[in-house]
Amino acid sequence: GLIQIIDNAPETPYFPAVREDAAVGLCAGAYLAGKLPVLLMQNSGLGYCLNAFTSLNLIYKIPVLVIMSWRGEDGSDAPEHIIMGEINQNLLKTFSMEYSVLSNENYQESLNTACQRIEKGLPYTLLVGKGYFNEGH
Repeated sequence: GLIQIIDNAPETPYFPAVREDAAVGLCAGAYLAGKLPVLLMQNSGLGYCLNAFTSLNLIYKIPVLVIMSWRGEDGSDAPEHIIMGEINQNLLKTFSMEYSVLSNENYQESLNTACQRIEKGLPYTLLVGKGYFNEGH
């Protein structure tokens, strides 16, 4: 998966966090230090970090690219993942957090949109279905 790809790229700094809201804070600090951070997370952690996004990134215009795995997207996962999978897009919309569902057909457009949003100082989320990065992307 993606974390293995990053682990094999020593020139890419990778800082694991114990919780998603802590990762949002780490990314904000990286941005303030002149970096362009990317946050990798599972969608089940979205609930943990919504307050961090609203009280930090959204009001202070601190951009971050969020690559979010989408557990429960197809309804065949553990019950807690199915619940979050069903409401994931609605949560992002409710908090005015723009996103796209990454696919083979739209990946270039999604990345272009993400870059435009980040240039405006706002977070952007790429929702990634199960196995997307295992398929050679």
